[in-house]
Amino acid sequence: MDFALSEEQEMLRNSSRDFLVKECPKTLVRQMEEDKTGYSPALWKGMAGLGWMGLAYPETYEGSGMTFLDLAVLIEELGRAIVPAPFINTVVYCGMPILMAGNDEQKKEFLPKIAKGEMIMSLAFTEPSATWKPDGVEVKATAEGDHFLISGTKLFTQDAHTANYLLVVARTKESKNKAEGITLFLVDAKSPGIKLTPLKTMGSDKQFEVVFTKVKAAKKNILGKLDHGWEVIEKMLPYGILAQCAWMVGGAQQVLEMTVNYAKERVQFGRPIGSFQAIQQKCANMVTDVDGARFIAYEAAWKLSEGMPCALEVSMAKAWVSEAYRRTCAEGHQIHGGIGFIKDHDMQLYYRRAKASELAFGDSDYHRELVAQQIGL
Repeated sequence: MDFALSEEQEMLRNSSRDFLVKECPKTLVRQMEEDKTGYSPALWKGMAGLGWMGLAYPETYEGSGMTFLDLAVLIEELGRAIVPAPFINTVVYCGMPILMAGNDEQKKEFLPKIAKGEMIMSLAFTEPSATWKPDGVEVKATAEGDHFLISGTKLFTQDAHTANYLLVVARTKESKNKAEGITLFLVDAKSPGIKLTPLKTMGSDKQFEVVFTKVKAAKKNILGKLDHGWEVIEKMLPYGILAQCAWMVGGAQQVLEMTVNYAKERVQFGRPIGSFQAIQQKCANMVTDVDGARFIAYEAAWKLSEGMPCALEVSMAKAWVSEAYRRTCAEGHQIHGGIGFIKDHDMQLYYRRAKASELAFGDSDYHRELVAQQIGL
């Protein structure tokens, strides 16, 4: 078995790492935590100039025609640098559904703009129920003439304040089967009737409560088929979940390297602390977690890229990687000692994001339940 990256993937990884080391230092990450927009337009433009936003889109839509596995390699580097940008939300959560279910007009309108960095999008999915299941969709869209009126509340909608369009998951018909009667709408984020309230989060990312009050959405902006939006969400979820996994793997790798370097340099009792067995065992636990996370995430991403059934592998990956990233950060904190807990140190930047990513698209307990179902329990 060959687990190595291809030559093209190695070039992508190395070039993206070099770019991010130069253009996305931790000073920028900290600055964007305090900034109202939460991302740097200059960095976003630079990323677009390298073709990152269109990496996995067909060349027809200004993309590079590469695979989702290639995109996972790039996203790992974004997670390593904890890049403050609406990349995954725009490219994966919203762009992928448009690529999968959009009509020709929608694809031609949205995908080239995403690929060139000219459009930011945000997925408005979760609600106060905080579930990723179809029975959690209660925001209603009512038909009126040539449009729908959307009313209700969405929570944890990331980058809603900078988005040009929202991809809104709404209920258009009541049904005993909650997966039926759900429709996806492409909604102009500046439409009248949309109210945004920022939420304070551990990850210091820009998440919002979005309240819709009779917001107009033209029927032509329905993504996919009326009342069959959940079918599109089901296709998108594996991509969103594995994008999060790749992001977490990158962060965990950086924490591992940062901690091992510290253990080699920090001298206590006349010798580097890395020479003590207790520290060595913690580092061994970290590298085991990081490598295990990478292998399980990339296996699932490869299967998804190849069009193979991978529901089991996707949930296994999310369950494992979520906890592996958190454990890696916890071990890193223990090795760094008190200095790792101060705000000026990078460790806290990664730990907070590990906790935030752990909850995205369902925590480890949620995905263990899905794994149990997949194996017939």
